[in-house]
Amino acid sequence: MSRFERLSALDCAFLYAESPTAHMHVGSLLFFEDNGIGEADIFDHIQSRLHYVPRFRKKVRFVPGGLHRPVWVDDPHFDLRFHVRWTGLPKPRGEREALALMGRVMSQPLDRRKPLWEMWVFDLEDGRRGLIQKTHHCLIDGVSGVDLGTVLLDFAPDAPRTAPEPWSPEPEPSDAELTRDALLELRERPRQLRDAALRVWGDPEARDQLADKAREVLDGIKSFGRAAAEVMPRTSLNAQLGAHRRYQVVRLSLSDVKRVRKRHDCTVNDVVLSLVTSALRKLLLARGESVEGLVMKAMVPVSVRDASQARTWGNKVSMIAAELPVGEADPVARLARLRDRMTDLKRSRQAVGAEFWVQLGEYAPPTLLSLVGRAVALQRMVNLVVTNVPGPQFPLYLRGARMLEAFPYVPVFAQNPLGVAVLSYDGALGFGLTGDWDAVPDLDLFAAAIRDALAELDEPAAEPPARGRKRSGKKKARPDSRA
Repeated sequence: MSRFERLSALDCAFLYAESPTAHMHVGSLLFFEDNGIGEADIFDHIQSRLHYVPRFRKKVRFVPGGLHRPVWVDDPHFDLRFHVRWTGLPKPRGEREALALMGRVMSQPLDRRKPLWEMWVFDLEDGRRGLIQKTHHCLIDGVSGVDLGTVLLDFAPDAPRTAPEPWSPEPEPSDAELTRDALLELRERPRQLRDAALRVWGDPEARDQLADKAREVLDGIKSFGRAAAEVMPRTSLNAQLGAHRRYQVVRLSLSDVKRVRKRHDCTVNDVVLSLVTSALRKLLLARGESVEGLVMKAMVPVSVRDASQARTWGNKVSMIAAELPVGEADPVARLARLRDRMTDLKRSRQAVGAEFWVQLGEYAPPTLLSLVGRAVALQRMVNLVVTNVPGPQFPLYLRGARMLEAFPYVPVFAQNPLGVAVLSYDGALGFGLTGDWDAVPDLDLFAAAIRDALAELDEPAAEPPARGRKRSGKKKARPDSRA
């Protein structure tokens, strides 16, 4: 067992996939009430919560010679002032300027010599306060990002203030210590595998469970293999990336989305994918491209984090490749096709197959992981990423200031200059849209098309005729698990 916290294979993949034009950080744009607290108050608050997120004081160290995966070590020069920055917006200090700042901040890579996160705080003319949160993907995924938010924020406006816990960094290891630790861990691995095999072999119930799991994984591997072998269709939305980003947001009511979900007997995620598909269709048509019979492919992350891993960091995620029927002209038929296809994908265990390859990476040498990470830039499997993360359905507070809205950020990579991230928070669904500056100059058109797509599905004319349901009223939908 290593005496250091080692990055997982999936964490490493996000680290190795980074390039001068593909910055692999995730983040969010948050809007708060401005209750008058100042820079010192923000600093004190975050300082008092850092012990909940130990990795915020750690940096990545690579093992000499690539003998093993990198490790997290304490940064002996950690300074909160480097990571939490107060900045200003140009006049008229509105949301347009805030979105431009978000794009510029996300266009810059994080400094790997420091802990891999930043926060930027600014004020808007309308009395709101904005906060941009930026964290490398090797540190968190979408679900742990939500956990991070609930740790740094409060559940009540009058939450008691706590003093920062004392902290002193562990001595930074030398290259020789990292090398020796890696060799010892690698020497122990065959014994650990043997012991695990003997435990399973000596337990008949465990053998049966393993056999069932093996069949499930095999089905998943076959499904994922077929998806990976298919090449994505080519459109103008597949182009070489530059280093600069645009960012747009879309606000939707979660109750409206759930009403559509109920009417069409699907999930919230099906509705989200349908809205994105409709917006892709409108965007391509506006660019003068044919969409006849077009089926684009989206990488849809699937969390494999269980309840025992709540408020733990790192990546616990698999993926499926969803087919988006952009060529379907009828919005109701479009949603029905998506719903049926997503049901088939879940039955195929594709996410289980993808997770198997990720887990297999734990036993791969770092040089191979590095090659795999860099190969991400050459992938031809999907056209874009669409990620939908459920957030808290109650308000959160920052030193008494209520968080009004939350919009997530997902990086773009490979030849996929468009990405969509969705986060539900306090009765709203916030879309964060990432576009390459040169390849997606019409990101605002895409955002407007998402809003229009929901209206299409929420009209009386969008009622599924075969079901003959009556449109539900404006009564707030009860919370449910079909997200």
